[in-house]
Amino acid sequence: MKRIFILLLSALSFLFLPAQSLFESALDLPTTANEQTTKLSLGGFVRGSVYGGAKNYDLTSTFAELALKTRFDKGKAFLESDIRLRKAVFFDENVQMIQLKELYAGYRGEKLDVLLGNQIVSWGRADGFNPTNNITPNDYFFLSADPDDQKESNFMLRMKLRFIPAVELELIGIPFYQASNYRYDLFDMGENVAFGSEIIPSKDLKNGTLAARLNFEFPVAGWSLSYFRGYDPYHGFDVQSVDWSTGLPLLTNVAVSYLKTTAGADFAIPIGKSVFRGEVAYNITKTIDNKMYIPLPDVSYVAEIESNLAGFTMVGQYIGKFVPDFSALVFPVLSDPLNSTAQMQYTNELIDYENRLFNRRIFNQQEKTNHAVSLTVNKSFGYDNWNAECTAYFNFTSDEWLIRPKLIWKINDNLSAAIGGNYMQGKVKTLFGYSSTVMNGGFAELRVTF
Repeated sequence: MKRIFILLLSALSFLFLPAQSLFESALDLPTTANEQTTKLSLGGFVRGSVYGGAKNYDLTSTFAELALKTRFDKGKAFLESDIRLRKAVFFDENVQMIQLKELYAGYRGEKLDVLLGNQIVSWGRADGFNPTNNITPNDYFFLSADPDDQKESNFMLRMKLRFIPAVELELIGIPFYQASNYRYDLFDMGENVAFGSEIIPSKDLKNGTLAARLNFEFPVAGWSLSYFRGYDPYHGFDVQSVDWSTGLPLLTNVAVSYLKTTAGADFAIPIGKSVFRGEVAYNITKTIDNKMYIPLPDVSYVAEIESNLAGFTMVGQYIGKFVPDFSALVFPVLSDPLNSTAQMQYTNELIDYENRLFNRRIFNQQEKTNHAVSLTVNKSFGYDNWNAECTAYFNFTSDEWLIRPKLIWKINDNLSAAIGGNYMQGKVKTLFGYSSTVMNGGFAELRVTF
């Protein structure tokens, strides 16, 4: 992996040598008046947001935020930034922070783009559920009116090679791993369960990420093939220790990242007033020593149709998963109820079973196949001053469901307000069952853009 990163950087340096090559160089071509054009755009927004009503929190999230967005172009060079200043109370904790949502420099040529810095990259053509999108980590517990707020950037080297305007090869190298934020410690999993600090890969190039995407964009259809090799931003958890000093088992669990390779494909085909989209990803993992936090290899897929009917935009999805090597977990049996050693062994086996089962629920691998559907309906009215949206999701395999309505009022060109809610429900010991006590509730936001 380290050697591949060095070769990638060497190739980048070669492309900028002051000589003619396949791709034009900014160093050896005459400068035109157009290339000397300097553009600077400044903008952003200020907003106040409140989110509350969960079982465990009256006010789950309250924050005030200033977003400063900058775009500077000088010829073929440019920089882009999105910096957030935030004062908040999240889950009863005071937070004051500066977040670099995105901050990167770039070069854009006729055949080659090079971007270096903190970037958010979303692959795949489906809406909401994207099995080929393994690049971007998410802060799943940053609750606001806009789900895109949860996306976080990675520091990366990103290159785009355009063979023709409709065919582009994108290459990404991420030297350091960044995990998604999933607050298992907020779940009420019993008094005998605690969570320690997550375990993530060391900051070595061998633990970095390499990804590539060959994208085709034609008027009749668009499609792409993608490859990912690295640690998944999502993660499971492991049992770090079991303490028997009090006579009862006290568990300490930790979130742990895992390595995977993904081969993916996606497409979008417009037919009349509808667009058909699809994605499929083959996720390859190695279950080293049968570790519970590593999912089994699987095939994840999404089929989607987007249509417009009587001014309503509707996006329906089928979300599926197939686990070729699936085998059901075996519930432990107490062989000798009167034997203390057998009782201890049975308890340890039961702990292992329950935690493996929850990891499978996290990865939607509790059965050989997993089936779910989602529907989003969107409608603008009042001369586009109002926008109503509602998303519903139901998982047939796990019997979990979610509904998220939202209403936006554009008061004027710079001022808008949003209200809505998020309600999920699941059986006992399911992901939605635990999450609902923390993430259910209503939200309101007031935003001024500039």
